[in-house]
Amino acid sequence: MDFRQEFIEFAVARNVLRFGEFKTKAGRLSPYFFNAGLFNDGAAIDRLSQFYARTILASGIAIDTLFGPAYKGIPLVAISALALARAGRNLPFAFNRKEAKDHGEGGSIIGAPLAGRVLIIDDVISAGTSVRESVELIRAAGATPCGVVIALDRMERGSGELSAVQEVERDYGIPVVAVATLDDLMAFLRDRPDFKEHQAAVKRYRKEYGVEHRR
Repeated sequence: MDFRQEFIEFAVARNVLRFGEFKTKAGRLSPYFFNAGLFNDGAAIDRLSQFYARTILASGIAIDTLFGPAYKGIPLVAISALALARAGRNLPFAFNRKEAKDHGEGGSIIGAPLAGRVLIIDDVISAGTSVRESVELIRAAGATPCGVVIALDRMERGSGELSAVQEVERDYGIPVVAVATLDDLMAFLRDRPDFKEHQAAVKRYRKEYGVEHRR
């Protein structure tokens, strides 16, 4: 089985990915909801880290440093660095605190220095605020943002015709790679008779709000 399908099954089993009717920040009624914060025990984050590592390695992006934006990106960058090291790719990582510390070591960056080509690791991209702040921090340190890796790409239009992911790619000229996308979710629903009742609703939502992404 493709690891993207494995990830969708894993997310459903952990109740991280749920089906029903959920209001999004944009006020839309979505037939599914994804909450990466529910990967909340040791076994779950261990397996999650493997999906991130496989996605990063498969992306082919040249990377020198990993960066996780506060707050959700902090555990994600740590577990990704660990899984990559286990896979034979040892990379330094860093994350930021929301408020700069004015005593001790000071500053807002914790961990390795931001240097070279820096990959941003987060859970999802909604408005792109976290990515914008991360890009600013990386560039201010004299490093170069080289891409973003997220868990799920909803492939959904923002305020315009582009998705949040496409806007990030356009605005910063960097690739955004997801462990899985809405297309992977729809493939899961097609192959699972026990979830057939949700297939039509997700398909309608995709048709109304979706965008086409290149793989």
